Amino acid sequence: MSERNKSHSATGEHTAEELITNIQKLMAEVEDVISRGGETVTEQASSRLEELQDRLSSASTAVQGFYRTARRKVAQGAQAADETIRARPYESLAVALGVGVLLGALLRRRD
Repeated sequence: MSERNKSHSATGEHTAEELITNIQKLMAEVEDVISRGGETVTEQASSRLEELQDRLSSASTAVQGFYRTARRKVAQGAQAADETIRARPYESLAVALGVGVLLGALLRRRD
């Protein structure tokens, strides 16, 4: 396990891949519990369902945290780009033109 993953595990945080894997496992377990719906619900099944609900709730909270973080980073990036363009409009225009010419050449080459 990498140092980054160790620090995330130690603080209770998870990577997006871990969350997706956990959600997939939860969904499989929920489907299993639901498919056994014809059987008499025992105390064990009830506690298992509560456990699944708790895990799904914590996964949902973590995903919402990732969403808020990503949204904040995108907004900060857009603000930084706006400030750079306003501070250096001619240089920004030249870079945009260069990128456009490069993309045009690459797309033309593909045809």
